Amino acid sequence: MITPSHRRWRIAEPLALLLALNFAPPILAGSGALDAAAPEHWEPTWGAAPQLTEPKNLPPAPGLAGSTLRQTVHLSIGGDRLRVRFSNAFGTGPVTIAAAAIAAPGAPGAIQPASSRPLTFGGKTAVTITPGALAVSDPVDFAVRPRSDLTISTFFGEVSREITGHPGARCTSYLQQGELVSAPSLPGAVTMEHWYLLAGVEVWAGHPAGVLAILGDSITDGRGSTTDRNRRWPDDLARRLQADARTAGIGVLNQGIGGNRLLHDGLGPSALARLDRDVLEQNNVRWLIVFEGVNDLGTAPRDQGGEVARQIIAAYEEIIRRAHVRQIRVFGATITPFGKSFYDSPAREANRTAVNRWIRTSGRFDGVIDFDAAARDPAEPTRLAPAVDSGDHLHLSDQGYEVLAGAVSLDWWH
Repeated sequence: MITPSHRRWRIAEPLALLLALNFAPPILAGSGALDAAAPEHWEPTWGAAPQLTEPKNLPPAPGLAGSTLRQTVHLSIGGDRLRVRFSNAFGTGPVTIAAAAIAAPGAPGAIQPASSRPLTFGGKTAVTITPGALAVSDPVDFAVRPRSDLTISTFFGEVSREITGHPGARCTSYLQQGELVSAPSLPGAVTMEHWYLLAGVEVWAGHPAGVLAILGDSITDGRGSTTDRNRRWPDDLARRLQADARTAGIGVLNQGIGGNRLLHDGLGPSALARLDRDVLEQNNVRWLIVFEGVNDLGTAPRDQGGEVARQIIAAYEEIIRRAHVRQIRVFGATITPFGKSFYDSPAREANRTAVNRWIRTSGRFDGVIDFDAAARDPAEPTRLAPAVDSGDHLHLSDQGYEVLAGAVSLDWWH
């Protein structure tokens, strides 16, 4: 199921692993340093699935080279030590991080200066990431609370023409020329609602509870939610997990990509092609929610036959098999309604119904999350309920994403 377009970044993954290992600081006996034999103690607290940034979403002037990019992310679990992952997965040239720092955010575009801590890579303040590769910062002592925000400021030297990023940030980033990683504010910055090069934040967990990864499309990525409010449904689910003592230690890793499909590339590699990188190779993932398929239905011919549903089901089967090899439990989420949207057609609705029936009744998933039942209009089940509809009849509102998160049973995650 891997097309030639995926080969470059998939071949680069071993190189990325070697780079990550080379950037790790030396472990000295009796030094109180972290146990290098227990990598599972590094747990993702935030992530964004990398993709090739399409032209309309490239960084605005002055561009990344010679500029400081300030990005803020919303964490799921807390810790006293963290490290940051930067990805050049889709670059065809090297990317140089000349300086980087983390801090607690202040006002929009600002940081709390006393909290600022530099990031290093193998003890050095700069690192060059080769095409297709990943850079992981050295661990830094920096306490973060669950569900808190973290600001990462990066000053770039050389930058690849092709930029790895995540356009669907639903969060404002700030870009200003010059080396300003520790500057309290960026008064001359231009803004954009995208992330670039930033792929993940991990915390050191002394008693790791495990990570829940979510493989999804724009609905998981939060399209329709309010910018800078962290109202994606995975954010709402993280709030629920944190509020329950049984599940408070579980990290939530949102690997949604807008426009993503199970079977074919779109905005980003297909779910089947990116499963290893975005889920299976992430540290200590114990559970996976699969909530994909609407874009496979919606981009197939309007008079499509049942073959599309059969292909979607086959993709689910493959994901389940590959995850189970890693001892990861897999939960299937039914596809939400799209009646009256630009995807709507009788044949597509028939296939959605067939796929959802299989999810509910096949017994192949380790559990079922019925998002369709939670979000549909009881009076018109092929449509989203008006209270949860963002307005385009496909994506949900802040309230709608809260409804989806509320449909997830907490009994599964402990």
